Amino acid sequence: MVSQAAKRVLVVAGVGNGTGTGAATARHFAKNGYSVALIGRERPGSNSVNNLAQEINQGGGQAASFAIPSYSHEDLTSAWSSIHTHFPKPDYAIRAAVFNVGHGVWKPFLDITPQEVQDCLQTSVAAAFSFSRGAILAFKENHIEEPTGKRGTLIFTGATAGIRGNVVTSAFAAGKFGMRALSQSLAKEFGKENIHVAHSIIDGAIQVDPNADKEAVKDGRLRPESIASSYLYLVNQDRSAWTWELDLRPAHEKW
Repeated sequence: MVSQAAKRVLVVAGVGNGTGTGAATARHFAKNGYSVALIGRERPGSNSVNNLAQEINQGGGQAASFAIPSYSHEDLTSAWSSIHTHFPKPDYAIRAAVFNVGHGVWKPFLDITPQEVQDCLQTSVAAAFSFSRGAILAFKENHIEEPTGKRGTLIFTGATAGIRGNVVTSAFAAGKFGMRALSQSLAKEFGKENIHVAHSIIDGAIQVDPNADKEAVKDGRLRPESIASSYLYLVNQDRSAWTWELDLRPAHEKW
């Protein structure tokens, strides 16, 4: 008797209020047969992580929420442990992970506080390290899946600030530069183990307001759904031609 193949699981960290890249990625992967684990920070008066999970489940998909107090190493490690319990082997296999967490500070250099520097580095660098550790360890337990020839795919949502600083982005860019360097290092180290690591530069503003005039912004902003489609493309790449860095921008970008 042939055993049933393990169901693929996507882990997404950073779903915001349910209208941006993380949420769109969760919805898109769920529609393409993935079970989805949602990691998000608990915010006062907000239940966005649970609401997104309920939305996906009600739409015929499978999702579970893992709200955490912060993106500290301890909280992220706890979330990964809970995810493994909820999606156990051999029925499930974590095949994709997206780190979509960000912390923005846009101020002149002399106005930036030490705490704001720490917040940027904690979110974009330290939390990225912790999330990546959980993803890599999960992937290493997987067999190599054909036809892609990979054990798993880890994607980082980056920004233009990760490759180019500007007059009010010194703290934000420092964090995004660090995240990009981490992704490149992991791609080099773990590609040899058939683990695909990719970094996505989001070069422009993302359309997160569902009530905005879609016709007015369609050429000037990135649709979260289009970013999500690009992420699935990365996951489906075979090992003969992996993308490390993807640069996404709207047709009428002005920067």
